[in-house]
Amino acid sequence: MVKIRDKGFTDYIQTWGEMKSFTEARNIETPDELWLLEHKSVFTQGLSGKPEHLLRETEILVVQSDRGGQITYHGPGQLIIYCLIDIKRLGIGIKKMVSLIEQSIIDLLADYSIKAHKVMGAPGVYVDGSKIAALGLKVKQGRTYHGLSLNIDMDLTPYNLINPCGYSDLNVTQMSNLTDNALNIHDIKLNLSNYLMNYVTRT
Repeated sequence: MVKIRDKGFTDYIQTWGEMKSFTEARNIETPDELWLLEHKSVFTQGLSGKPEHLLRETEILVVQSDRGGQITYHGPGQLIIYCLIDIKRLGIGIKKMVSLIEQSIIDLLADYSIKAHKVMGAPGVYVDGSKIAALGLKVKQGRTYHGLSLNIDMDLTPYNLINPCGYSDLNVTQMSNLTDNALNIHDIKLNLSNYLMNYVTRT
């Protein structure tokens, strides 16, 4: 069973602390959870993040996180799903978990007639080489936290202040630029979390 929690707009640092507390307190019987939310504007650096990928100082908060990957941006109009999953209990490794998340996003985008793909060696989801979804996980005692961010209908200009995910020539896109379909974040939350839940429970 996977519990779905819609947490609305949340502060990054507070939510990060809640994820760590949940992961440290859980046991073999604790159900997995997906947290659905949006963040206020924030840059987050992954464990391997290099300071030079923040191209200039800004009023936007920069947080050194414990997830994998390089620097990325979170802000309103972007869906975050944090994946609090016991992959040890599922009998899968981190690479398989990453693949399940990526495929869930690709399936969701197909519902909006957006043809998306993976890039070997660069976690996330892309459309014609432009990144539409970022991914970063932390594994502790066989359990994941952090997760994915999907750009839906947001201000993309903060990405000009960074090398997204450590790539200086990486273009970033969003669903609103790629489809004429009406975009309702509530529906997207529901549909993407269902894809994720189905993949996890079928594993």
